[in-house]
Amino acid sequence: LTEDPKAKDLSEYERRKLKRTQTGRIAGAILANALLFQERIAAAYIDKNIPTISETGGRFAENRKDKALKAWADILKINYWPIFDAGSEIIRILPAYKASEVLRILTAAAERIQEQGLLYENDLTGHVFQNLIVDRKYLAAFYTLPTSAALLARLAVSKMDVDWSDADAIRQLKIADFACGTGALLSAVYDQITNRYERTGGNPADLHKDLMEKVFHGFDVVHYATCLTASILSGKQPGITYDDTWFCTMPYGRQKDKAVKIGSLEFLDKAEQRILFHTGDPAKSPSGKGEDRRRVEVSNNSLDLVIMNPPFRRTATKVQGKEKRKDESARGPFASFGSDEETQKEMSERMSELTKDACYGVGAGIASAFAAIANKKLKPNGVLALVLPMTASMGSSWQKFRTLLAKEYTEVEVVSLADAGCYDVAFSAFTSMADCLIIARKKSASIPSRSDSQTRFISLRRRPFKLSAAGEIARELIAKETKRGLEDGPFGGTDIDCGHEKMGETILANVDKTNPTWNPIRVRDFELIQTAYQLTQGKLRLPRREEEQLLPITAFSNVGRTRPHHRILIGPPTPAPFYQTKSTPQPNEDDGYPALWNHNCEQERYLTCHPDRKLKAEKGQEARANALWNRIAGRCHMNVEFRLNSQSLTVAFTEAPCIGGTAWPNVNFTKKSWDYAFSLWGNSTLGLILFWWHGNRQQSGRVRITVTTLKTLPILDFRALSEEQIKQAKDIFNEFKDKRFAPAYVADIDKTRALLDERVICDWLGFDKTIYQAVRQLASKWCAEPSVHGGKARPQ
Repeated sequence: LTEDPKAKDLSEYERRKLKRTQTGRIAGAILANALLFQERIAAAYIDKNIPTISETGGRFAENRKDKALKAWADILKINYWPIFDAGSEIIRILPAYKASEVLRILTAAAERIQEQGLLYENDLTGHVFQNLIVDRKYLAAFYTLPTSAALLARLAVSKMDVDWSDADAIRQLKIADFACGTGALLSAVYDQITNRYERTGGNPADLHKDLMEKVFHGFDVVHYATCLTASILSGKQPGITYDDTWFCTMPYGRQKDKAVKIGSLEFLDKAEQRILFHTGDPAKSPSGKGEDRRRVEVSNNSLDLVIMNPPFRRTATKVQGKEKRKDESARGPFASFGSDEETQKEMSERMSELTKDACYGVGAGIASAFAAIANKKLKPNGVLALVLPMTASMGSSWQKFRTLLAKEYTEVEVVSLADAGCYDVAFSAFTSMADCLIIARKKSASIPSRSDSQTRFISLRRRPFKLSAAGEIARELIAKETKRGLEDGPFGGTDIDCGHEKMGETILANVDKTNPTWNPIRVRDFELIQTAYQLTQGKLRLPRREEEQLLPITAFSNVGRTRPHHRILIGPPTPAPFYQTKSTPQPNEDDGYPALWNHNCEQERYLTCHPDRKLKAEKGQEARANALWNRIAGRCHMNVEFRLNSQSLTVAFTEAPCIGGTAWPNVNFTKKSWDYAFSLWGNSTLGLILFWWHGNRQQSGRVRITVTTLKTLPILDFRALSEEQIKQAKDIFNEFKDKRFAPAYVADIDKTRALLDERVICDWLGFDKTIYQAVRQLASKWCAEPSVHGGKARPQ
């Protein structure tokens, strides 16, 4: 229901009904969790006479409400506050007949789980809870799959400088997740620590109390999530009690004192923060009333490990009046919990205030703010472990974060998935957006030898589907040295093997500290990206060929100019110079301003495209509209939303100048004659590969590029061409302008693309046939990449 695309069209009454239904389901999940733990505790504390769930809520049980409340009160005397306090409150407010029926149904379900041997699946309730959470679409907080959590935790813990045989050293650790959700990542770290201690001969049970009371810190804005985090970790040793925990619910939105808070990110302001709820027993606080537990302190430079899968949603500094859609999720993460527009605006302003000196970027979204808080709280030599969207690797809005890692961290590792399909590209559940795992160590004066280490890029062919596979992949990555580098040439990377199966490759790369980008991500064949890198350096060095050919390559900004974002043209912001009409420009029309605005796959099969929109000047903006037309209208247009498995062109050409819109912004060159050269180069195999290499590959079968990143796109340096070659480019263009191109993902079998490659490589640039044949083989490699074909079947 939370993901129902029709939800935005529901009436207010239906919305409230939907939320009541979902809230009831969450309450049911909490009660089910309590019943599962009751069964385990009854077995662990036989001397306490804790009744089984059959005795309190079974089919033949009487007075189920009273019996459950009494049993849970007895359990609370032992502890397990995060599990049974919330459950008791839910049962207490229900009428006796409703409570009795709910307990009967949930007890039957718990008994079936026990019969199927799933009673000790600690993450079971967390997975169910994530399916039911109402505000996940606003917060974009996605559940970390257990296999992904295990992989990230093992890689992160392996970097910690700890003597795992020393129980006292382990007890001194401080580990935090500032967006803990239901605790999948903290649970995985717990397992790694106790497993390492056990392998040295220690008893994990000896650590449990201190791990719960001192080592682990978890924060979230959803109270039941922090309760489930604490309950999952409690279940590691259900027979051992503890007095204190630091799994806290943080204030979010408008508070009673009229101030606004933004959850864990308030730690960017002060080390000590007031919390809403604590998962410990108030009776065991020093005051006996719980007041001393309403504050928590996390000092700067104090944590040994920060591990997180933060929310991904982008934020806005103001409510987008004209752009606001009916769907509330358009307002971003601040729209959760029923916040009104004024509260959202103040929360956005609070975010800007707290992150003004951090690596936060508005375009990057709230995840970059969580990265900033992790950096602030992590101690020198501490370990950072994050799940971040794929845009973190390439997007200009994430530049501050990548620069931070390049300058202040070492042993940086980036893990991505070179898989296709909808949900196979992410380490998180419930999302089709590709993400990546980032592990790094914060630099310290004591480790200068590591300060200039190369970044290691790890590309897995698919997400590990079992915990054993995740463990084997992590073991391989920890034990195996990566010997190949991005700069070495087209020889591939170091294989990652799991049993007899190749699970992926790793490669080392030198990341620029002033303009860092992480291009070698989500790649199946590292020979391809090594060739692409060499091409950016002006070298045509192809797989299985010894010779190196020189090719003049430069950044786009050195020969051309990008044009404004479409919102500058038609708004917001207002007043905009133009507005769109519904009519399509006709040849020889003089009124209005023709524009190439949206995608039309069938029209875009040819190098020459036709305008699909007519713009007109807003009243009072005529002079501004004419000035913009004279400045930006042109014949070349760049595909910034390139669906590789359905569209054909990187560059579209219009016979007459027109304005570029959402999908096809204008690009203009110092010399107009370069338009033909750019169209040829951009749509050749080498042009396609460089566009793919430089763009954001977050979604399968699609490459995105912004107007900002377009400036640094590597292209052929037209300044190095002779006048004869520039003239020849126009002749070749005229030869191909009416030829039909297949979609880019089948460039290797497209006869038109092959012929274009031959004309570009041999006739225009002057290379021999063997180079042309090698480029066509390169096209096959590129078309085999999952991020290119996106799982789409090839034509028969």
